[in-house]
Parts: sequence; structure tokens; C-alpha cells
Amino acid sequence: MPVVRLANASSGEAGVRGEAADVLLPRETFACAAADVAPALLGCVLEHDTPDGLVAVALTEVEAYHGQADPASHAYRGRTPRNAVMFGPPGHAYVYFTYGMHFCVNLVCLPEGTASAVLLRAGRVVAGEDLARARRTAPGPGGRDLARGPARLCQALAITRAQNGADVCDPASPLRVRWPTPAEAAVGHAGPAEAAVGNAGPAEQAAPSISRGPRVGVSAAGDVPWRFWVTGDPTVSVYRAHAPRGARPKPVSARAASDGTIPL
Repeated sequence: MPVVRLANASSGEAGVRGEAADVLLPRETFACAAADVAPALLGCVLEHDTPDGLVAVALTEVEAYHGQADPASHAYRGRTPRNAVMFGPPGHAYVYFTYGMHFCVNLVCLPEGTASAVLLRAGRVVAGEDLARARRTAPGPGGRDLARGPARLCQALAITRAQNGADVCDPASPLRVRWPTPAEAAVGHAGPAEAAVGNAGPAEQAAPSISRGPRVGVSAAGDVPWRFWVTGDPTVSVYRAHAPRGARPKPVSARAASDGTIPL
């Protein structure tokens, strides 16, 4: 698997609000295929600054989709008004509405004109937990379920179609992706040696252990192992294979009696 360059962060612990531009993932990070970008995003932090406050999550589960070459992708049949952002420049958010009730957010990969993207499936809240809890009705034990699953992640971060097309590489953008601080990187997957690191930059921080497997709930190409997650992290969502909807049985009426009535 190709090595994806994540950031040119300077040493020293960056502020959680991402004031320094060099802690954000640069656009070239997303200029690769989604299947290569996806595992490199694990442990990185997605944050959304709103009038209510900032919530940030360290990504623990992601899923890659390869555009018009992937029958499971929204872009498989070409460009539409709904998926147009996927065909734009890399490093932008593609947000879609599903099941008539949920939003999901993806990060666009590859140069403009293609449609590769990474679905953000789950994360661990690392900032703004009180606000995330207020937005989520069922936080789960220890806040495990605050952003566990793509719809919950968007709910905790208040991501809607209003964020569709947001540039996550722009320091001025309310929605952005950055490298974790040493403290954030130490929680969840780092051992005692890594947790003791005080001012390590990205190159010195230990990468999380990564697992991979089939994608969740897709009806086509569901066996493609393009779902990546932080091994053993409790915020990773439960795997569910696609369950095809069976044809609904037609109602059968009882035979009418001679008087035209149907017995109950």
C-alpha cells in the first residue's frame, strides 16, 4: 500500500482549535485513491466549529469508495447534482442525506474530474463532549456511541448538507481535518511509551494498529475490503452485511360467503 503523506506539522503540541495552518492535512494528502487515503486518516481529527461551539472527533473507522469504477459508489453511474462535489477538487466534504433522516460525510480524493471519496464512519470525541452529548440522545457507556456510525458522527458534529463542499484543508473553514495533538493520539491506541511523548510531531507519533474488512451494508461489491478501523477501539461501529429486502407478500383475502361477507 502506498505511503500517504499526512502533514508538515511543526513540533510542539498544536491547539485543539487548529489555529496553526500547518497542523491541517494538506490538500495533497487527498490527491491519492480513496483506498490509500482511508487508512492514513485513522487517528486524524475532524472538527466542526459552529455558533454553539466546537466538537472534534479522532477518526476510528473509515470506508473507501472508488467512483465510477466502484458499483457501490454514488458516482458509479456518473455525475449528478447530488454527487457533484465528488467530481471536484480533493480535500472537500461530500455530504449526503440517506434514509430520509440521516446525513453522512465523505472526504473527496483524487484530482478534479474523478470521484473517489472516503466515508467517515466513526470517531472518538476529543473536544466538545458536552455539546456532542446535547446533540446525541444516546451517548452510550463512557460516550462510546457519541460518534459511533456515520449518521451519529454527523449528528454529534452538527454536519448537514450546509457543509457539502466545505474545504477541510482551509484553516478558515469551520469544518476541517487536522493531525491530532500528542494527548489526543495517546488516548485509545497508544501504549505508555507513546503516551509519555510530550512534543512529538506526526512523524514521531506511533500509528494506530489498523484492521480492514468488507464494507458495511452495501448491495454491490460489499466484499471489497475497503473498510478500515482502529483495532480494538470501542467507538468502531458494528459490522452489518447488506440484507436485501425481500418482496412483500401480497395480502390474501378469505373467500367470500354466499351473502357477500368475508369471515373475520
